[in-house]
Amino acid sequence: MAPLPPRETVVVRGAWVLSMGGGPPLEDGAVRIVGGAITDVGPYNRLRAIDPDATVIGDGFGIVMPGMVNVHTHLSEALVPGMGSEKTLYEWGEDIVTPVSQNLTAEMAREGTRLKAIEMIRSGITCVNDMFVHSNPGTRASLGVAGGLNEVGLRGTVSFGAEDALGGITETPPMSVEEVLDEQHDLARLAGDSALLEFKYGIGTLLGQSDELLEAGADVCRRNGWGVHTHLAEVREEVVHASLRWGRRPVPQAEALGFLDVPMLAAHLIWITQEDIDLLAARSASVAHNPVANMILGSGVCPLSRLVSAGLAVGIGTDGPASNDSQNMFEAVKMAALLQKVHHLDPAVMSARDALEMATLGGARALGIDGRVGSLEPGKRADVVLLDPTVELAAIHDPYQQAVYCAGPRSVSNVWVDGHRLLADGRLTTIDETEQIVRGRSLARAVAARAGLSGVHSFL
Repeated sequence: MAPLPPRETVVVRGAWVLSMGGGPPLEDGAVRIVGGAITDVGPYNRLRAIDPDATVIGDGFGIVMPGMVNVHTHLSEALVPGMGSEKTLYEWGEDIVTPVSQNLTAEMAREGTRLKAIEMIRSGITCVNDMFVHSNPGTRASLGVAGGLNEVGLRGTVSFGAEDALGGITETPPMSVEEVLDEQHDLARLAGDSALLEFKYGIGTLLGQSDELLEAGADVCRRNGWGVHTHLAEVREEVVHASLRWGRRPVPQAEALGFLDVPMLAAHLIWITQEDIDLLAARSASVAHNPVANMILGSGVCPLSRLVSAGLAVGIGTDGPASNDSQNMFEAVKMAALLQKVHHLDPAVMSARDALEMATLGGARALGIDGRVGSLEPGKRADVVLLDPTVELAAIHDPYQQAVYCAGPRSVSNVWVDGHRLLADGRLTTIDETEQIVRGRSLARAVAARAGLSGVHSFL
């Protein structure tokens, strides 16, 4: 494990600076980083005059932008991408996620997190909101995510997406309520000890938990002031089963349990009514939109314009490495815009700037950290990305459109998180990519074998 690189005083220069803080794009601009903070944003010549001895990074032809915030993923799937793309969500969960979750360990969590961090950093992600889903008693597997993120230097929010009613509420729970709550407390303590990590109470799904765990979880969230990270109204079957089990749709049931009494981040929100939207807005909930996973699983199209019109904070997520199957944030942002355009048959329904705002400041708002990150403004933490003028950005006409529709991971040359440069001229500074791939490959084979998913036909 390499130590975090020392913080530097640098001026990051681009043909355009996209602050995402409300102002227009800045031509021939720059961002000055001192220590872990942004101190100045403005014309390059002015910043250069302020600090003529500072190192300048960027040739003045690229794009400087805030680091992107991946508001929803599952690093519990880091070792099992590429499985079950022809399955519905329920089939995919039963056939792949459940057997994998029963065999995950803290080592797999840590190494899988480090593996996928490579992909995230290279696609301009500086903050990730993870829900680690496992049901392997005695392992405290989710704690490995906190270790992996700390080692790499990524900012993140961690949660343990517990489910104790797998396959139906009458089955014997794989983990006791007490053990689930103990792991939640342990993960919260680890996050509290890190300058880069936050904690949310994870709920895999409301339907995946026993009433006992749901009630205990709501109580512990109220007592500790914990926010909640969950899936909500992702597929039509969820609405049907919630109505049969409780006599309520998922959103009203979340309110009845008390989970809207604390900050809630709800992933997906596809099968919702206007009454659901109004309730979520009134309780200041936020949304994680995951367009690629929604398309792969055939779940439906999130009503983004209605959510935004209601005033909900909306961010964009990749979703998990086995439900996307990528952590490429550029792909997720591009698909967020394109899916809305084709669904509404209206190219103006979502602009490139709207999409990029959701991926940066919108994601930070959804996580409640927009006072620190999400835009390039003096006083905020230095989570900054430089896109180089690769062939995709050889001539920049509209920097928003080209960041969303043209750029990709190969355009990302430098990434700073809290002032630490995690990617320096295309070179990872805290992870040996080749070594991590080797470690990840070995663990991926092991967990697939234990879950009975070895061989191409085992997960079709």
